[in-house]
Amino acid sequence: MAEVETQRDGGVLTITLNRPDVLNAFNAAMHAAFRGALEEAADPEVRAVVLTGAGRGFCVGQDLNEFKDAAGDIGERLRTTYNPNVVALRSLEKPVIAAVNGAAAGAGLSLACACDLRLAAASARFVPAFVSIGLVPDTGASYFVERLLGYARAFEWLCSGRALSAGDAHAWGLVAEVVADGRLAERAAEVAGTLAVMPTRAIGMTKRLLEHAALASLDDQLELEAQLQAEAAKSEDFREGVNAFLEKRDPRFTGR
Repeated sequence: MAEVETQRDGGVLTITLNRPDVLNAFNAAMHAAFRGALEEAADPEVRAVVLTGAGRGFCVGQDLNEFKDAAGDIGERLRTTYNPNVVALRSLEKPVIAAVNGAAAGAGLSLACACDLRLAAASARFVPAFVSIGLVPDTGASYFVERLLGYARAFEWLCSGRALSAGDAHAWGLVAEVVADGRLAERAAEVAGTLAVMPTRAIGMTKRLLEHAALASLDDQLELEAQLQAEAAKSEDFREGVNAFLEKRDPRFTGR
């Protein structure tokens, strides 16, 4: 059984973390398989990505069975496994949706927060488990959670280690939508399908703008907007969008 499975449906690639017996905890083999899935997701023919987990969990982070004898250099482990994968995930210039079907804990929480938007099953739980075992947030959790929730709420939550229900996560703005457990996969496919037929390059450049905005001056942000708008205006999708508007029809974007 593959540690990570991928499935293509038109322009949508679904990546499923597939170690359900341990709630999709990461071991070395799953890191390697996830890296391969992210390389597949970078294919220009893929125009939207769904990340989810098999079974009852989304992902509970590190498989602590690998730490039974000795944890080793955890910093180096992060630099060679988790960190490159989260950078590859964030570097995808297309929409990435986390379909959180169960517990998202530790680095699994980090991965969910690294996606562009999150849909949660009603039974999903979000658990910043790091502090509960004497560790600090990693795999980008401190970066993404602070951006999503603001410093005060991020500090309180990450330092408490408490589980957040799907409903509370929605109220906080951490997830976009809470869906009945049996409908999550269907709803994620609907959202991804809608995004996959939109102008992919414009979405990718919008992601770049939002990443840049947090630390940019207004002048710098306006200049980057101008540069990327000039690039977007050269795309086939821009020409199609203008023509469709003038011809009073629905556009047929290709992602080019």
